[in-house]
Amino acid sequence: MKAAQGKPKRPLPPPKNGMLVHRLIPVAYKVYNARILLINNLRKLMKVVPVKGCKYCSEIHVGSVGHPFRTCRGMMSDQRRGEHDWGSTLVEAVFLPVEAYHLEDRLGKRIPHEQRFAVPRIPALVELCIQAGVDLPEYPTKRRRKPIIKIGRNEFVDADEDDLPEAEPDRFKQTLLEELHFDEIIAPSTPEETAALAEETLEAWETVRDGALKLMKGYAVRVCGYCPEVHVGPTGHKARNCGAFKHQQRNGQHGWQAAVLDDLIPPRYVWHMPESGEELQRELKTFYGQAPAVVEMCIQGGAKVPEKYKGTMRLDIGIPSSLKEAEMVI
Repeated sequence: MKAAQGKPKRPLPPPKNGMLVHRLIPVAYKVYNARILLINNLRKLMKVVPVKGCKYCSEIHVGSVGHPFRTCRGMMSDQRRGEHDWGSTLVEAVFLPVEAYHLEDRLGKRIPHEQRFAVPRIPALVELCIQAGVDLPEYPTKRRRKPIIKIGRNEFVDADEDDLPEAEPDRFKQTLLEELHFDEIIAPSTPEETAALAEETLEAWETVRDGALKLMKGYAVRVCGYCPEVHVGPTGHKARNCGAFKHQQRNGQHGWQAAVLDDLIPPRYVWHMPESGEELQRELKTFYGQAPAVVEMCIQGGAKVPEKYKGTMRLDIGIPSSLKEAEMVI
């Protein structure tokens, strides 16, 4: 601060000055389309790759039969001795939806507690893409053509844009995909089509995560340190809807901090099925590996195992069939 005294202030870089980061606009469109493609492909893939969900807790399993591990903590789990009651599930259990408030002006005033129901909530990843440059007619947002003028630490005014010519068509604008309706979802008919669909889904999953990480380096994303509430913007909202541990002492206010990628796109880990195709055994629970549910679905659909997940999946697990084999393992 002493070194900066008496010197002219440096202009704020985008997006802090209200402008868009132009190099991230194509990334935002790519992430938005990859998210839609991922959801559509998962709905198709779930018709041929069965996914089971527990009726009493949030745990899921990719396979025709649920795993035998007694890890249920839902209602009446003590009467079932922790065993799961498996049934069908939806794509929202595989690709978790994380919602956030939509901001018409990302540099505007913070959302007060009284307006928590008046502001629409949309998927947080979509909100991040909108703030990064994606234009959706149903969710308008303010686009500035001149940097803001700072008055104080938390006060600013918009620059006069009357002297600017009319806005030209956005050269970064791209065609947006749409989610398919349930009657438009057609399952792949051959193993070759299933494998191609699995490879495309896995590529979309990596595109979403890699692109979201690039956007988060330019645009601030906040997460509560007590609950999984996410807010896309430089400062978190003021809605007092936190119900985590000791929320009474904070009057329900969130403890905002910088978010990481897993807060925005939480990977739903499931038990990985061995290559032999045998069902999981309760005695070998400590030896089995895990992988994100999307990755596990794609692998069971015929996609190749990515190198970055091989370390946690443990591809070959089994019980020694003879004493000699057991000694070799030891």
